[in-house]
Amino acid sequence: MVKPAENTPLAELIGGLLSDLTGLLRKEIDLAKAEASEKLSAAVSGVEILLIGTILAIGAVGVLLSAVVSGVAALFVAQGFSEPTASALAAIIVSIVIGLIAWIMIRRGLAAFRRSNLALERTTTSLRRDVQTVKDKL
Repeated sequence: MVKPAENTPLAELIGGLLSDLTGLLRKEIDLAKAEASEKLSAAVSGVEILLIGTILAIGAVGVLLSAVVSGVAALFVAQGFSEPTASALAAIIVSIVIGLIAWIMIRRGLAAFRRSNLALERTTTSLRRDVQTVKDKL
């Protein structure tokens, strides 16, 4: 609206204000959608890493422990340990190593999830600025 305010009828001023507010609201909604989409994408990335870590932990318990424990136990038997002692020691060592790998992956996934702060900062800032502009015009 470029017209001088003293010559413009009140109805036209209110209509212009409503038109401006409607356009502003549409733009704010578009900004909120775009920002929410970005935040969701970042959060999904963190969830993916978390799931990979969890799957590795489950797979480690099922597959790696049985295969690696047998191999490590065979090494211990070759070193002179009795078979039951070698099997128990191998199971403990392999469980600790695989558990540490799973723990590291899960921590990385949770850290990525925390980094993707889900607050819509740009939208909030823009809305505050818009509210202040409207207050100034009134």
